[in-house]
Parts: sequence; C-alpha cells; structure tokens
Amino acid sequence: MKAATRTRPVYPWRRLVARGICGVALLAAGVGPARADVIVGQVAPFSGPQAVTGRAIYAGAKLYFDAVNGRGGVHGQRIQLMTRDDAQKPEETVRLAHELIAQSQPVALIGTVGTSNLEALAKDGVLVKQKISMVGAISGAATVAQAGGMHIVKASYHDEIGRLFDQLSRLGIRRVGLVYQDDGLGKDVLTGAEAAAQRYDIELVARSSYARNTTVVEKPVADMVRAAPQVIFLGATTAAAVQFVKQYGDAGGSAMMYGMSIIDADALLKKLGTEHARGYAFSVVVPLASQTNRAVVREYLQLRQASKDTDLSARSIEGFIAAKALVKLMERTKVLSAPAITAALEHASNIDVGDFALDFSHPGRTGSRYVDFAIIGEGGRIVQ
Repeated sequence: MKAATRTRPVYPWRRLVARGICGVALLAAGVGPARADVIVGQVAPFSGPQAVTGRAIYAGAKLYFDAVNGRGGVHGQRIQLMTRDDAQKPEETVRLAHELIAQSQPVALIGTVGTSNLEALAKDGVLVKQKISMVGAISGAATVAQAGGMHIVKASYHDEIGRLFDQLSRLGIRRVGLVYQDDGLGKDVLTGAEAAAQRYDIELVARSSYARNTTVVEKPVADMVRAAPQVIFLGATTAAAVQFVKQYGDAGGSAMMYGMSIIDADALLKKLGTEHARGYAFSVVVPLASQTNRAVVREYLQLRQASKDTDLSARSIEGFIAAKALVKLMERTKVLSAPAITAALEHASNIDVGDFALDFSHPGRTGSRYVDFAIIGEGGRIVQ
C-alpha cells in the first residue's frame, strides 16, 4: 500500500509575514508599489486646418509635463497628458470632453483650441457640473473668459485690438481694413475692433469675413485690394492668414499687415519664406523666444533645445505656460483632484511661471493683460 504524502500546512499568518518581509525588501530597494498617474486631458484639433495649433499647444504642454515627470512628478505622481482629436468641430469638442472625463477622470483639461469650440463646451456646462477646470483655453474672446471653468493665460482679443488701434492712432494711421473668421472668434474681434475704432478715431474702411475652418480667402483679398486701407488687421487663424498674406501680395496689395497673436508666426514664415513674410507684424501676448530676460523663456528654450519634437513652434510656449501654471496649482493642493484644483483656481491671484505672472482670481477676466508687438524683419528675424 502506497504511503500517503504528508502536506505541510500553510497558516494564514505565515503568508502575511512573508508578504510583509517582501514589502520591506522592495521598499528598501527603492522599488515600492507604483502610484497611479495623474491625468490631464486635452481635446484639440490634431487634424484639419487648425491642427498646427493643436499640435503646437500639445507639444508645449508635454514639454513641461515631461520635465516635471523627470524630477519625480507632483506629490510623487507622474502626469499623463491624454488627448482627443476634435478636428476643431464644436460638437466633437463637447462629445470628446464628456468621453475623456468619464473614461479617464482627469484632474483638469488644458489647451482646447477655438472660440466656437470653447463656447460650445461652456454652453454644455460639463465643466461646471463636473467641477473640472480648463487651464489655458486657447482663445481671447470675452465670451470664453466669462464662462465658468475657463481660464486663459494671455490677454484678451479686445486687449490686443485696443493696444494696436491706440498705437496706430498715435502714428497718424486712420484707414484700417479688417479680415475676420465668420464664427465666435470673428464676432468677438469685430465687436472689439468697432469699439476700439470709435475710441481711437480709426475708420474701418472694409470688413470682410471668410468661412470657419477653411482657407477660402479670395473675397477678403478682393475686398481689401479694392478698399486700399493703410493697415489690414487679420482676425484670422494661421492657415487662413498664410493664404491671405500670400494672395494679397500676389494681387499687388501694399497695406501693412497686423496679425492676431493666435497666428503662428513661425508657421507663416516657414510657409511664405523670408521675403514674402518680411514686414508682417503681430501681437505678442505671451513672451517671445527672444525675451531671454524672462526665466520662463530660458527654461522653455533649454528644454526645447533638448527635445526632438518637430511640433514645437512659436505657439508652443502658450501650452508650456498653461502646463506650468497648472503644475504650480497642483503642488499647492493636498489632494490631486478636479474639485480641489478648481477651488484653488478661484483664489489664484499670483502664479509666477518665471517672470510672467498670472491672476485667475477675477471672474470674467483673462489671466494676463500683457500685450506687445513684433515684426518679421530681414532674413526672417523677429524684431520686437
């Protein structure tokens, strides 16, 4: 008869001791259980005419988040930037924001592009309902600045236009043409331009719009050639602005161009070349790469130099600043959650991202009022 095999009993307390010993060994070795990533979400155009802006903002934000992760994250947690491509369609922005919030529970959203998209998100009310904030909304429209949960890291479009028309008036320039996108962005620009024109004794000799999400600018080109203004102000997006500057020049137009800050000067220079882009002037609402007297610029340039991301451009520093402002808020909160960050934003009166301060404590106002101007000079050099 075969002898029975004796099984050594395993007592529950022995399992607990073994696990405890293993846990101590792992902690001593510096391994330890990994803490979950903290999620930041971005719904933006990564395809379509405005993809250049969506990718640039993403690249700037990721550049800073990667640097933070490289030094251990925030409260020991790495930041993961999760994206959705809305192709700049407002209905997709809303749908994808709901999807991203439900699936990933981000602590904040960042860098959604476009006035109409942000207006649609505000009208839907998901940010307020979920107590989640959009930090670095890519718009300067009053409708966006005044919406619940929206926080803009630059001056408003009305600030830009007011400063420009004031400057033109001081130079004795009175005849201005306005080209604008036919949507929420353009309506805000038109409202600001008409108010500033009256305030500074400027005559808007022509107003001409083009369809949103297109580069069909033949009519504005013809309208401006016919009106012959001294200056044309472009309340346009990057791709449409590039086409307008090119076609207006080809048609023999001679007015000086002033573009809004949302137009990517790097992309315009790259598309048009140094000769055709020369003389193009634009608003500056976040520090330029040439402003190395600001700590945020030095930090950005140092990280950018070490990066191989080809999407980094002139617009990227806006995403970088938004990401740094968000991280500073995250560092101030004891709990990394959307409601905690939203509450912190209500009292964030001085967020210094490096010689560039933001104030989110005034409802209805953008986080900055800084406006300056620059021009593309000889050889593509940016002169401020």
